[in-house]
Amino acid sequence: MGDKDIIRTGLFIGGASRDTVEHLEIADPAKRGEVVGYAAAATKQNVDYAISVAKNAFPSWSSMSAVERADLMSEAIQGIAEARDDDAAVLSRENGKVRFEGWIDSLVFEIRWNLALMIADQVDSGKTLPVAPGIPVSTEVQHQPLGVVTIIVPFNWPIAILGAALPHALLAGNTVIVKPPLTAPLATTRVIERIAAKLPAGVLNVVTGKDEDMAALIESEDIAKVCFTGSVGGGKRIMSMASKALTRVTLELGGNDAAIFLEDAIIDDTHLDRLYGAIFDTTGQICMNAKRIYVHESRMDEVVEGLTARLEKVKLGYGLDPDTTMGPLHAPSQKAFVEKLIREAKDAGADVREFGELPTGELAAGNFVRPALVINPDPSLGVVVEEQFGPVIPLIPFSTEAEAIAAANDTWAGLAGSVWTADPVAANRVGSKLQCGYVWINDHGATRLDLRAPFGGMKNSGFGREQGIEGIRAFQDTRSIATIDAEALAAQAH
Repeated sequence: MGDKDIIRTGLFIGGASRDTVEHLEIADPAKRGEVVGYAAAATKQNVDYAISVAKNAFPSWSSMSAVERADLMSEAIQGIAEARDDDAAVLSRENGKVRFEGWIDSLVFEIRWNLALMIADQVDSGKTLPVAPGIPVSTEVQHQPLGVVTIIVPFNWPIAILGAALPHALLAGNTVIVKPPLTAPLATTRVIERIAAKLPAGVLNVVTGKDEDMAALIESEDIAKVCFTGSVGGGKRIMSMASKALTRVTLELGGNDAAIFLEDAIIDDTHLDRLYGAIFDTTGQICMNAKRIYVHESRMDEVVEGLTARLEKVKLGYGLDPDTTMGPLHAPSQKAFVEKLIREAKDAGADVREFGELPTGELAAGNFVRPALVINPDPSLGVVVEEQFGPVIPLIPFSTEAEAIAAANDTWAGLAGSVWTADPVAANRVGSKLQCGYVWINDHGATRLDLRAPFGGMKNSGFGREQGIEGIRAFQDTRSIATIDAEALAAQAH
């Protein structure tokens, strides 16, 4: 596939690809004015049809055992790697990320899919409670699928993020409609269409289009659950819309992750490489990236010098160029926001250090921002209290452990965090006090997740959990079946 090829994707509903009259024009964030491709723009009628098709496919799919569904899902995922290079190139062009990250995006999806299948034998398992004291009844607790599920993914890691929910929803017995990101739908649609074509018609469907035409995916009485990954503002809108039909939701929203470097932290090349990736992967556009770095005052210079040495090697450029190490931000609005945070920090007198050279020529108008360190900023500055979602990071010194914990927890967010220390006891002590859903020790970042473990946020970072058996149960309802022992009941009466 050439770098200039125009990509076109349709809807995929009921086992068939469908074109539309109108299309979404997908722009290249690195080359302003260049079109990457066109995605089908569904009408409200298309969306209603997708819901009805998924609803009709639900009885047959849900009546299978989880192991039977897993067998079909295992066959459907076969061959995904064969198109990974092309999928990565498409994602790089529509998203802006470097090609290698696009490749990893698809790989993580496949890993998550296969990990879900490995626990298929747990999905249908319930438990029987012992006879209740005083009431001669034995109770069996069972799990049942919900119905039609909508999964909405963001632009930054759309395929990988889909892998945290889609296989679990399907394995649980639900049928699914996927809504890829509005501004970067092409690669995700291509991947899911190939998988959906191998599953029974209507079990997995893909709908792209303008947000105003997608409301039924959230508000319809026939939608049993919405799983949304995106901004806090987006999550609030989804929750409000879902409330009209009392539709349940899982929300994985923004983060303002704190990384705490204790006085005895190991600060060598290995750990600094991990920290650098945790901050600057995908040009900082990952919800669980490190967003605030708290460093013991005695170790501040080491962390700053280590990050500086890595930032001095940054090559800003086009994501498909082999020597590029950092691509553009996805949207012009995000570029403006990050530049505002940097400008505000400079105006406040903070020590702001910027790195790399902005591209020239056809890339000059792209959404590029030079990565920056903000040393010891005032804690009230936007670069500290807001989610930057870009290549800028505040580094803040502290003197006591209690001070670092209090600062880390003093935020609206509660997605993830990390503790960096040579002492396992201190790691557990500090980590257990962080108010977030996931804590790393001596590591941080999306590529370092245990993909078997439940993941999700606290506070305004959302609620609900994805991955693992907890992620499957999130797509099921719990039912209790109680059986009365008539003889024992009669004996009690006498």
